[in-house]
Amino acid sequence: MPVLGLSSLSSWGSLVSVALLIVFSYVVIKLTLAYLDYLRWTPFYTGLPMDPYASKLLGHLLMYPGPNEEGLRFQMERCDKFPKFHLLWISFRPLLIVHHPETVKVLLKSTEPKPRQLGTVYILGLDWLGEGLLIANGQKWLRNRRLLTPAFHFDILQSYIALKNKAASVLVDKIDQQVKAGNSFELFSFIGLASLDIILQCAFSYESNCQQLGETHPYVHAVNVLSDIWVARSLKPWFYPDFLFYLSPSGREFKKNCDYVHKVAEDIIAKRKKSLEEEGSKPKSRHLDFLDILLTAKDENSQGLTSLEIRNEVDTFLFEGHDTTTSGMCWTLYLLAKHPEHQRECQREIDELMEGRENRDLQWSDLPKLSYLTQCIKESMRLYPPVTFIQRVTTKDIVLDDHQIPAGTTIGVQIYNLHHNKAVWEDPYEFKPERFSPDKERKYDNFAFVPFSAGPRNCIGQHFAMNEMKIILVHVLQRFNLSLDPTGEVNIKIGVVLRTKNGIKVIAERR
Repeated sequence: MPVLGLSSLSSWGSLVSVALLIVFSYVVIKLTLAYLDYLRWTPFYTGLPMDPYASKLLGHLLMYPGPNEEGLRFQMERCDKFPKFHLLWISFRPLLIVHHPETVKVLLKSTEPKPRQLGTVYILGLDWLGEGLLIANGQKWLRNRRLLTPAFHFDILQSYIALKNKAASVLVDKIDQQVKAGNSFELFSFIGLASLDIILQCAFSYESNCQQLGETHPYVHAVNVLSDIWVARSLKPWFYPDFLFYLSPSGREFKKNCDYVHKVAEDIIAKRKKSLEEEGSKPKSRHLDFLDILLTAKDENSQGLTSLEIRNEVDTFLFEGHDTTTSGMCWTLYLLAKHPEHQRECQREIDELMEGRENRDLQWSDLPKLSYLTQCIKESMRLYPPVTFIQRVTTKDIVLDDHQIPAGTTIGVQIYNLHHNKAVWEDPYEFKPERFSPDKERKYDNFAFVPFSAGPRNCIGQHFAMNEMKIILVHVLQRFNLSLDPTGEVNIKIGVVLRTKNGIKVIAERR
């Protein structure tokens, strides 16, 4: 028996040695191929604006402080130095950063695809979101975008108003409980659950009672974890290969949370399929929603979406439909709490609109009348864009600011930089909602302000999001005066969506 034990141990050691040799060989081959690409690319990029870097192996990565406020300062220093665009080397891979309307529009007006090569951003989220509208390319993206567009028709969006008002009423009742207790509350927690409630009820007719189940929800927690790991992985080239990443603790955590959010989506889809079998394609007991259209849409060949395509779109819309909107609302409320003079002006506008009404709910016809609140929302998304960075890859040679850029170049649109570019905006770090008054807004280039992206691949749900933000903010501001909790510290954290490290604490006072 001892001999058998030693033999087994020896065999196990041999297997480990072989595995390590395979991993080492794989890494060496990948590095060699990447370096050969680097040698091939270098002549094309030598004359482009860029900072010097010390390490060919890691490029500019060693200079980047991380996805935090120091990282934003790093970005803006280069934006100030190179106002149109500049080049970064991420290990052996070039990444062109554009942050001026003249260079941004070259990308966003085109139909150039999102990059999916090893080391680019979107491929790292593929196991979570699949080839939904956020990540898909080419004919697949075009077909699915066409099939989903009816879900965002104004008639559909109008039917969601009552549900959004209902969720907003639950939110303000929760805030009122904190007022009674003399407590401050954390915006991302409260607003995030309200936004999740709205997306579940409006897009999926799914009653979750998530706002009353505590300060967070397992789905919200899972999305935050997935977002953080996605960004952290993008800064570690050694974790770009999937098989190395999924051997790590972060990779296993990512897989666990992917499995959870996929299960949430699959449960929602399964319940709806059963409901459609019982009710038919036109529900009588509820509104027509996003999921109905996903399940019943047919293309010109009478082909619908596959089960995996449906889950990918549900995962994408659940994430984008609540997380980005949450960020937009929280940063707007933060700025209004920080600048009470603008808060009072919003409240004056709301009070005039709602004067004489017994019901606090907004009507569809009210939404275009909230001009000053809309200016504040836009200025908030300029200062704190929910999505700070998007990528494209060129399929043909292009010209940027008189520089020839070869096909195959990955280009990052730094939305945060664009929205703070001193060559575009006067006093770019100041909160000035009047920038977006009708007479002033029209003076800006259409590609100076792109919180929902722009061009053919703009956000399909931007009207849904803006309507939601207005309704939630109106309910909060007509009931409460907000101020910042002096014990709370607000530190920006760059994720897939712009958030804070420890939340935003505010104090509410009944009006």
